[in-house]
Amino acid sequence: MARQATLSFSPESIASLNNSRNYENGPTGHNMRGMFPGLKKRGHNIGSRSWILIDPNGDSKIVELDKFTVMRRCSLPSRDLRLLDPLFINPSSILGREKAIVVSLEQIRCVITSDEVILKNSLDGSVQQYKSELCKRLETSRDQYDDLPFEFKALELALELTCTSLDSQVKELELEIYPVLDELASTISTLNLERVRRFKGHLLALTQRVQKVCDEIEHLMNDDGDMAEMYLTEKKEKRDNLTISDSSDHINTSEDVKIVSKSAPVSPVGSSSGVNKLQRAFSSMSSSKHGSLLSSSSGQENIDQLEMLLEAYFVVIDNTLNKLLSLKEYIEDTEDLININLGNVQNQLIQFELLLTAATFVTTVFAVVTAVFGMNFEDTVFENPNTFNWILIVTGVFCVVLYLAFFMYFRHKKIIPL
Repeated sequence: MARQATLSFSPESIASLNNSRNYENGPTGHNMRGMFPGLKKRGHNIGSRSWILIDPNGDSKIVELDKFTVMRRCSLPSRDLRLLDPLFINPSSILGREKAIVVSLEQIRCVITSDEVILKNSLDGSVQQYKSELCKRLETSRDQYDDLPFEFKALELALELTCTSLDSQVKELELEIYPVLDELASTISTLNLERVRRFKGHLLALTQRVQKVCDEIEHLMNDDGDMAEMYLTEKKEKRDNLTISDSSDHINTSEDVKIVSKSAPVSPVGSSSGVNKLQRAFSSMSSSKHGSLLSSSSGQENIDQLEMLLEAYFVVIDNTLNKLLSLKEYIEDTEDLININLGNVQNQLIQFELLLTAATFVTTVFAVVTAVFGMNFEDTVFENPNTFNWILIVTGVFCVVLYLAFFMYFRHKKIIPL
């Protein structure tokens, strides 16, 4: 006869159960999610975003993937995915990982693996251009022989579109700013100065973006280890070959164990110890083989292909950077010319002020003399009516000579140009 299971509940457990139900339903008996409609259950597509998957055949599709799925799919840490977030303004960077290349160049943000490209789905023109151009090139190269791996084709297109976009922006800035600078050099006005100030801020921001891309490419070219990490197809083939060789060694070892067990009867202790020895030998052999393969791959990695690819686009982005530096120097030369013109005008105002001050002093001397003799007091000078006229003439001549003396002194000291 089967026993019946009985459950006993204590008053404390029943009270805690009721409290938990009340907390879930809320103080008014309704569900807490009814009070906060924005709340979502955990695990229901949190962080899911739209991605574009492009395979080596040039086929693309749009899928919804969350952050953790992308991390597991590409073996990436979470900090690398922050570079792909369009809500954050991150500087341009190219990171080589074990199974993927993380590319964040201007508007093109994607993860490149040996089998696919995971691209942020966006309505931005650069993203759509990258998608269409990559699919077109992959479809074209499918019928043609091309020794460039899939990951390098995707990386090359990202570098090409980024360098082309930055160069076009620099050309547009040159077409806008050169006429304004020429006009400012001839006519200094507040409107022209404001326009140049705005263009100068745009130039500074664009220079920083181009400089970051140039530094990132140069950093990759100088680090052979980072370039070796980007050979994803070659590393995948080596991992597959290593897995096949390990599985074949495991089969051969198991067959040897069977042969040994059938050939001679041994004691149970001895047989188990023999199997353990064989297993230890197999593990040590596989680990040594794995280490030798990795060391040979890292020591003899041919990175010339990627280095030439990076060098070609480094020349392009460096030329763009030189255009920006030349434009910056032209702005600085224009500013120097404006400062020279302003200094010249200021010097002319100072010279005019000196001449005006000297004339004021001479006029004051003439006015003082005439005022003294024009006072109402008795003097023999006033007995002859023409005497006062001679006083005015002599005072005027003296003032003119004094003014000429000031003027000659200024020219002697080179305060006034000859």
